[in-house]
Amino acid sequence: MKITSANTGYIGRFAPSPSGPLHFGSLVTALGSFLQAKSNKGQWLLRIEDIDPPREMVGASDSIMRCLESHNLFWDGEVVFQSERSDLYDHKIQYLAEQGFTFRCHCTRAQLAGLKLGQICACAQQNLSSEDAAIRFNHHRVHQHFYDELLGNVEFPMQNIASQFTIKRKDALFAYQLAVVVDDIHQGITEVARGADLLEATFMQLALYDAFASLAPKFLHFPVVVTEPGKKLSKQNHAAEVDNNKVGVNLTHALGFLGLPVTNELQRESANNILNWAIDEWNLDKIPAKTECIDNRIGQADSI
Repeated sequence: MKITSANTGYIGRFAPSPSGPLHFGSLVTALGSFLQAKSNKGQWLLRIEDIDPPREMVGASDSIMRCLESHNLFWDGEVVFQSERSDLYDHKIQYLAEQGFTFRCHCTRAQLAGLKLGQICACAQQNLSSEDAAIRFNHHRVHQHFYDELLGNVEFPMQNIASQFTIKRKDALFAYQLAVVVDDIHQGITEVARGADLLEATFMQLALYDAFASLAPKFLHFPVVVTEPGKKLSKQNHAAEVDNNKVGVNLTHALGFLGLPVTNELQRESANNILNWAIDEWNLDKIPAKTECIDNRIGQADSI
């Protein structure tokens, strides 16, 4: 067994939401982030982003972990559950408030959508009570571009970048943008390797890194798996659950999507042998820096 972790300073992570079991698209992201970490002789952490109970599926966290283990995607250290970190998030929100980065907001989504570019809602000037209020972060520095390890320089039009965004919702649930940055800082993540559907979120997260006076990690965004142009393979689109009885097929399909030259013989190898081969072959230059279309049946038992 060759796969090992060494203390080279690289720390990556896979951070799924337990809104359902892993599908082929999430397996691609898990595998890509795993290979990026292991090819750099680094650590690969697992974080379950369970901060939105209304969207969670009972048993999904266990299902995700069993799927990763079935595919020999073993994480380093203990699993982190965001649902257990509320005190940390509240502490960080208090810090942001003390620095003048937040305000309480009673606006509806429709009211916020009606704001002009760069306009801040009236709530920011009113020192509102916390009752039925969201806590919103106000940029003091808006990033318009960043460097991606796969895509190169990524730039968004200024009108596409939120100048304010929610970090704690009216229902007292923490927002993704806050939790992901706090956890990546706290866990010492050196590179965030994830799907390109989160490109735009990077700009909001970079603003939070600035506010926390923390050095941002590197970013690497893998191509998104779609079933047809513009339709991401996702739990919301009823993507098929990965079949743990087809490990070799699943891994080689995912490796092929990530640009590695897989063969029919490879999928008959053990998961450990497939991953060791993939670590040796791993090269970001081979990854197609674009969205690919696949059949939604990939990951089902009859797929090959």
